[in-house]
Amino acid sequence: MSDRHTQVMNLSELLRQTARQFPHRPGLIHRELQWTWREIDAHVDAMAQALRQLGVQPGDKLLVHSRNNLALFESAWVAFRLGCVWVPTNFRLAPPEVAYLGQSSGAVVMVYEQGFEDHVAAVRASCPALREVICVGSPQPGEHSWNALVDQHLGQAHPSERVHPDTPLWFFYTSGTTGRPKAGVLTHGQMAFVVTNHLADLIPSTTEHDASIAPAPLSHGAGIHALLNVARGAPTVLMPGERLDPEVFWQLVERHRVSNLFTVPTIVKTLVEHPAVDQYDHSSLRYVIYAGAPMYRSDQQLALRKLGRVLVQYFGLGEVTGNITVLRPDQHHADDDHPDANVGSCGRPRTGMEVSIQDAQGRLLPAGEVGEICCRGPAVFNGYHDNPEASAKALRGGWFHTGDLGRMDERGFVYITGRESDMYISGGSNVYPREVEEVILMHPAVLEVAVLGLPDAQWGEIGAAVIVCREGMTLSEAELMAHLDGRCAKYRWPRQVHFWPALPKSGYGKIVKKDIRERLLNPS
Repeated sequence: MSDRHTQVMNLSELLRQTARQFPHRPGLIHRELQWTWREIDAHVDAMAQALRQLGVQPGDKLLVHSRNNLALFESAWVAFRLGCVWVPTNFRLAPPEVAYLGQSSGAVVMVYEQGFEDHVAAVRASCPALREVICVGSPQPGEHSWNALVDQHLGQAHPSERVHPDTPLWFFYTSGTTGRPKAGVLTHGQMAFVVTNHLADLIPSTTEHDASIAPAPLSHGAGIHALLNVARGAPTVLMPGERLDPEVFWQLVERHRVSNLFTVPTIVKTLVEHPAVDQYDHSSLRYVIYAGAPMYRSDQQLALRKLGRVLVQYFGLGEVTGNITVLRPDQHHADDDHPDANVGSCGRPRTGMEVSIQDAQGRLLPAGEVGEICCRGPAVFNGYHDNPEASAKALRGGWFHTGDLGRMDERGFVYITGRESDMYISGGSNVYPREVEEVILMHPAVLEVAVLGLPDAQWGEIGAAVIVCREGMTLSEAELMAHLDGRCAKYRWPRQVHFWPALPKSGYGKIVKKDIRERLLNPS
């Protein structure tokens, strides 16, 4: 029996080890600036020393609100090194939303990028634990300057705080697409496994000669992905602006010989549909990882045709930090009839993880039957911060319950049919919106679609489809029904069809169905 107080490596040692091995190699690239691993590690030591002198203690929460930049990148390692908890926010959140994250986490320190002063005011008003505010830029009265603190303490080494397997290091907030975001508690022991597992399953053979690019905020999945590249000494390239510019993205891939990236299906779709994908050399790409939502088959096929067999899909929520299934590059193919195509699958269980399909009573279901996708293993989080009820529900029966519905074939490959909350029952029949969306997306005029169930007096629920057409193309409801005829069972057909110029998306690029539902139910 292992002692639960046994110490483990503080995750910040990954950065220190890389800085010792590759001191002069670039670690972060932003616009025309580069910082070496030695410089980054020295900055982290300096800020850790500064915060310790300001009275910050192990276990304190460090709230960070910033666009992707050097300070945001370094702040994670500062928190880890101090034994504190990193609480990053998506910079696109409104002040009240950030105030909730500060209050619910009990943040003691807030680091923010100049220009987000309204967010600071909101956090100050709602977070009684807040003691120190640090500005990346020109501070307001009573605040500290990030750069000044680093400069003041540069050259002062700071040892990594001793930690245990269950010592928290990151509050990974759910995306909040349903209800208030919850803080998943990620720990040093768990994340040591996650980094190892991601390196094995997602970007094997990555070295200091590779490079990554971050087209998404480092506050979420892209931040997890950055840890892997730090562990291997591969630099991360940041986009120069806060908005995704596909041409600039492909220019940077060519210039820095980028070999891996993490993103979401909607961003992959945007990148491969842009003409710049054919104008720049992206032959260096080996692993284009997409997660956060399944990729529609039509989008997958286009990406494979444009980029080659470099797609890596993983399925996994923040609570398991992505470690549920993986579909490798060799398990993708543009030809539906090819044995390696695995159409509709999100892959097989991750190394060291166990996946099951369960019914509502927690019984394991046989191959082919639809139920809730559950998993267990070292990647599973320690529960939600200050929310024992939600933790108990998510971890009941010794498994993490994803809330996603799916099935598993005889080989162990998993197929997601949709969120448990997305499924609706129309006239007594279960309808899984994702299956209907796949068919609608086969129509050449459709760019994006969301299908969801709405209450109906006669049928209980009916399907509503919200469609965004491609530029210069139109589609009528009658044409849509003709397209569905013979491709989709009639009980699945949407009874309402709406054409919108765009679909609402979260700060991480996911379509937000709760916002669509609200607009459909309350059109005024």
